[in-house]
Amino acid sequence: MSRIVEIRYVGYGVRDFDAERKFYTDDWGLVEVAADDSTAWLKTHGHDEHHVVRLHKSDTNHVEVIALAADSRADVDALQRQVTEAGCRIIHAARELTAPGGGYGFRFFSPDGLPFEISSDVQRLDMRAMERWEGMPVKISHIVLHSPDHRALVKFFTDVLGFRVSDWLGDFMCFLRCNSAHHRIAILPGPPCLNHVAYDMLTVDDMMRGASRLRKRGTDIQWGPGRHTAGNNTFSYFVTPGGFTVEYTSELEEVDFEGHVDKVHVPGPQVMDQWGIGVGGPQTMPHPAADPCLFQPAEL
Repeated sequence: MSRIVEIRYVGYGVRDFDAERKFYTDDWGLVEVAADDSTAWLKTHGHDEHHVVRLHKSDTNHVEVIALAADSRADVDALQRQVTEAGCRIIHAARELTAPGGGYGFRFFSPDGLPFEISSDVQRLDMRAMERWEGMPVKISHIVLHSPDHRALVKFFTDVLGFRVSDWLGDFMCFLRCNSAHHRIAILPGPPCLNHVAYDMLTVDDMMRGASRLRKRGTDIQWGPGRHTAGNNTFSYFVTPGGFTVEYTSELEEVDFEGHVDKVHVPGPQVMDQWGIGVGGPQTMPHPAADPCLFQPAEL
């Protein structure tokens, strides 16, 4: 079965385009690779993915697209068939993509109404080796979603998109892999929306250095620093000017894609955070609310 192999980018519609753009370039540590009056495409220093964030001026803060990667055009076509057979609404069929980076892909709405893109053959850009203490993101690590039927959405990601279950936290949070990373997608109960996007840092020192830079620029940690149990990754969570949650993470566990055996972690304070020293907690994070533009295709 054709399957997803990686995350590409998340596209946001934002009311205050200038503030969000400034945050990602000046504070978060991304590089702008293309822009016009109302849209900006931004990449990381440490990976050749064309861009990991797209910002677009909008009347409403919302998710415009979550872009995932397939290995080939044939896989894109096969995944379009799989998504169609699963009953999802296609936004546009597989075609040559004209946005910066190009490629070949299609878009669809998930069963919950969030917009996704699956693509291949996107242009790769230059990357450089990151050094310890730079404190800037290497690449997107994972994305966490809410769903009113989280078990059904887990089944969609596994049966239709080819993900595998890596772990559960109790019966309410599922961690899904599409390569050797412990998880690239995780799913929680709740109204259909994006919970957060996490970015890999080179080391835990880089996570802390990045947190220091953000604090000096006026964005403090909402939850962290800490270390989760599922995936064993470190974490520090922040909120962008537009109200979107983002995370610096490091040391995410690598697993065998084919052979890893999932397990269930019993929820508890030191399962959520093995260190137990950070500020905040899940209760201090922005309260999930349904994305305001479900089943509405983006302008671009």
